[in-house]
Amino acid sequence: MNSRNLKERVQREVERFEEIEQKLSSPEVSQDPSAFKELSRQHSRLSARIEPLRKYLNFLTQLDQSNELLRDDSADPELKEMAELEKQDLENSLEEMRDEVETMLIPPDPNDGKSVIVEIRAGTGGDEAGLFVGDLLKMYTRFCEENGLRVEPIYYAETELGGFKEVTFSVEGKRAWEFLHKEAGAHRVQRIPVTESGGRIHTSAVTVSVLPEAEEEDLEIEEKDLRVDVFRASGAGGQHVNKTESAVRMTHIPTGIVVSCQDERSQLKNRAKAMKVLRARLLELREEERHAQEAAAKKEQVKSGDRSERIRTYNFPQGRVTDHRIGYTAYNLNELMEGDMQDLLDAVVQAEKEEKLKQLQEN
Repeated sequence: MNSRNLKERVQREVERFEEIEQKLSSPEVSQDPSAFKELSRQHSRLSARIEPLRKYLNFLTQLDQSNELLRDDSADPELKEMAELEKQDLENSLEEMRDEVETMLIPPDPNDGKSVIVEIRAGTGGDEAGLFVGDLLKMYTRFCEENGLRVEPIYYAETELGGFKEVTFSVEGKRAWEFLHKEAGAHRVQRIPVTESGGRIHTSAVTVSVLPEAEEEDLEIEEKDLRVDVFRASGAGGQHVNKTESAVRMTHIPTGIVVSCQDERSQLKNRAKAMKVLRARLLELREEERHAQEAAAKKEQVKSGDRSERIRTYNFPQGRVTDHRIGYTAYNLNELMEGDMQDLLDAVVQAEKEEKLKQLQEN
């Protein structure tokens, strides 16, 4: 973007930060927990970058003063010489800061800092797809453990060969959304299945969904809209799973959304976890409806979640992983499946930032 537009955007961002600070100190906001929490979240996002933005504006002001002095025919020659040197230094500093400042102006993701709900489901490929669901579960779990994120299982439906038809788990931590939100989509695996006697390579697929965890104030769910069924948990879990009806299946009647939880021994705890997943899915549904309305208004297609898009291929014979969205290819598949995902995720996040910056400049 040109210098004038950049300056105007920086000024608006600084003014927005100052406005938020004023609101946070007002009695009206302090008495409204929901508004206070949201403004505090915005303040936290902006405070980390406000000083560089103010510094950029300060340099622009100094540059204007230097130019004004250079245009003054009555000014002292020595002062004008100093102003010329200062002008060159300021212009160099501003040019060096430009990319950083533009990046800071990218609108923050409203879900940054939130924990997430991850759902992995087997797609085409039968038992092999189910086994790969388990492989991805292990990959994400190890990555999260290495990065200080807490993984908590919610629901799993096992297959006879030790894989999963689907798994649901939560990931808690400030960087959970940042690291994992771009994992949503179709993941394709190419390898020789354990059930293949002829040594042929098969292609299977699983889908991954990543939902931001919704706060209670984000979405109100009425009890009359819920049907809750209890049943005995199945699968791993020892003798307990066959003794009590602690598992919970929760149906949201208006939308038909069904969620299940069988991880806890307590029916109440399973109900709380199921409600957490349901709230996240309903929030996602609301966002999808909003995107659809925006798309209709703009007469263009807006994708939500990219779930139907093949985002990545894991080729085991070649030891290769390819992310099709950004053209990323690496030959460290074994390490990746053990949770060494940082290089790949950094590349995906960087590509997302570059795309947002491009949109910012175009707008």
